[in-house]
Amino acid sequence: MMDKAKDFKSGFVAIVGRPNVGKSTFLNRVVGQKVAIMSDKAQTTRNKIQGVFTTADTQIVFLDTPGIHKPKNKLDEYMDNSALSSLKEVDAVLFMVSATETRGAGDNYIIDQLKKVDAPVYLVINKIDEINPNELLPIMDTYKRAYDWKDVFPISALKGNNVDDLLDDISKNLPEGPQYYPDDQVTDHPERFIVQEIIREKILENTRQEIPHSVAVYVEGMKPNENGKLQIEASIIVDRVGQRGIIVGKGGAKLKYISIGARREIEKLLGSKVNLKLWVRVQSGWRDKDSALNNLGYSEKNDY
Repeated sequence: MMDKAKDFKSGFVAIVGRPNVGKSTFLNRVVGQKVAIMSDKAQTTRNKIQGVFTTADTQIVFLDTPGIHKPKNKLDEYMDNSALSSLKEVDAVLFMVSATETRGAGDNYIIDQLKKVDAPVYLVINKIDEINPNELLPIMDTYKRAYDWKDVFPISALKGNNVDDLLDDISKNLPEGPQYYPDDQVTDHPERFIVQEIIREKILENTRQEIPHSVAVYVEGMKPNENGKLQIEASIIVDRVGQRGIIVGKGGAKLKYISIGARREIEKLLGSKVNLKLWVRVQSGWRDKDSALNNLGYSEKNDY
């Protein structure tokens, strides 16, 4: 921990909500670079992603959680448990909803969980840039009847509308505390984790709907090679042989495209040249096997 003046404020803030409401987009905007992958496919975030926002007198450590949804397998159960466990011992909670979606059973389930939380809870209505301004008040009224929110903030995580106002309000209400991370640190995740997530993001961007929930990425190794480049070797794990064919593509074209996109983003992140080798491996039923989930990092003890 860093030494700071007595009036320095710090704290932990969990971001919860249904899948695909923009939690990762918000976190990336706040910290100023990508620490969480983004996709238009639901259930993109699987682990708690920690992002650090630091100013001269405040440090907010955000926990971007997997979207809470009805579990269909052990991976889904892990994701829900990971999200709900984030509500323990935080200084505030952001419940994020999308202005483009009506309040539903999934939102009501999360609100019921929030009623058990001691920390103040903010309602954050995201994607206001995608609706007519006249639609906003009815949306706010719908949620105001369901819970006694600390405050309500309509925002656009993509364009930045009202994000600074939200950060200011959170900062004002944080307790005095230490600086947990250096000024220039934006996440506590190791580079290996971020690399895995970038590769998975490129797979989500370039494959069909049935692939996203059946794929995982595991970095086998990261070390400099004889040419001075960082040699990264990673395995893409899928459920079925047919999914392997989709990712590889005709003559390996799809896998090559995924590799090029991931390599470019990894080089930008690490600031060095990278040689990326990818393999696609079939591991049937991995989402329901405790040993596979643990090896791939989807367990509480491996939740980075």
